[in-house]
Amino acid sequence: MKITSFNPFIAAADTEETVRLFEEMGFERRHTKKGIEIADRNDTVIRMKDANGFFLDVLQPNEQLSHDTTGIRMNVDDFDESYRILKEHGFRNAYGDETVLTGSSKAAMMISPSGFSITIIQHIKN
Repeated sequence: MKITSFNPFIAAADTEETVRLFEEMGFERRHTKKGIEIADRNDTVIRMKDANGFFLDVLQPNEQLSHDTTGIRMNVDDFDESYRILKEHGFRNAYGDETVLTGSSKAAMMISPSGFSITIIQHIKN
């Protein structure tokens, strides 16, 4: 398994305020991915980057959150191997055994035994 990128994400209760804060700190919106379907949700992710090359993802869930949640986004070259390794270390998929398939990526949010999360993503190349 090769990790191709690694950065924080924030599932934000107030997405626009969170994005504005990071824009003031020098981050710019790179792209927005809408219609990410998992279970009965339909989420949006705003990918941001600063001048130093640091990335941040801000997740806008379709449900109202009472507070922000943070985690790690980890892009990998082999989703299945990454999934297996995390499962062997006691992680569980936040959505049961479902994965997010968007046409350009495959992903799952994995929760550690102690509670932190790593979202693994493999980009699908055409």
